[in-house]
Amino acid sequence: MNRTLQQTYHIPGTLTADLDIRFTAHTNMSLLHVSAVASNDSDATLKIGTSTDDDEFLAETTIGDSGTPSEFDWGDFVDQYPRIEDGDIVVITIDYDGDTGTAAADLSLILTFLEG
Repeated sequence: MNRTLQQTYHIPGTLTADLDIRFTAHTNMSLLHVSAVASNDSDATLKIGTSTDDDEFLAETTIGDSGTPSEFDWGDFVDQYPRIEDGDIVVITIDYDGDTGTAAADLSLILTFLEG
């Protein structure tokens, strides 16, 4: 039976550098939904891909501001529901201030996957 799982990240305080979050997929799965937000009015951006193509799943885009998350799903992804294979290295890149704009504070990021 297929099941959904979520990975949640919260980085308190104001970011002072970009984030490069990586994990190895433990099984085959598809990316269904992403929610990303900063507590302030920031210029931070997010992209998601693999170690061979860091924006393979979600091209660079701004995150939500002032506590209102931006949501990304099949219509926002490069390929409707990106397929991740067991053993793939997933890369989440956060540019903490976009292109020298306002740095994100209290960043929250949630990724939802469908296993199988």
